[in-house]
Amino acid sequence: MKEKKYDALRLENQLCFPLYVASREVIKRYTPFLEPLGLTYTQYIALMVLWETPQLNVKKLGQRLYLDSGTLTPLLKKMEQKGFVTRVRSDKDERNLIVTITDKGKSLREKCAGIPAEVRKQLNLTEEEQSSLYLMLYKLLQADEDE
Repeated sequence: MKEKKYDALRLENQLCFPLYVASREVIKRYTPFLEPLGLTYTQYIALMVLWETPQLNVKKLGQRLYLDSGTLTPLLKKMEQKGFVTRVRSDKDERNLIVTITDKGKSLREKCAGIPAEVRKQLNLTEEEQSSLYLMLYKLLQADEDE
């Protein structure tokens, strides 16, 4: 009877665990496509945002990616060293750092265009299951924003 008290602590009863492992597994599927381009997964998702919005302040980029400045700053420094982005302080407010995608960063868009479809093929989910999972995950993220 006492063991019932600890059922919630069993690994197989945790929602966080399969989410964590699935996230790592999906990101691992991207690696063979991104490595030849000199990209990490996190750099890739940052570029996705910058392909949509070519110039953005660091705070907004972090919000879009759910990343804090401690993670984003070294990421952007490396991307700048590779020539994918520039980082410049705003004329209006020096505390505001503006990230701009470069032509080199823009050129990666074409090279990355087929990656999502290739990764989707590797997942053991139907199109309907992928769509449902996508909606559920964004519902979870929305709950975090509502707090």
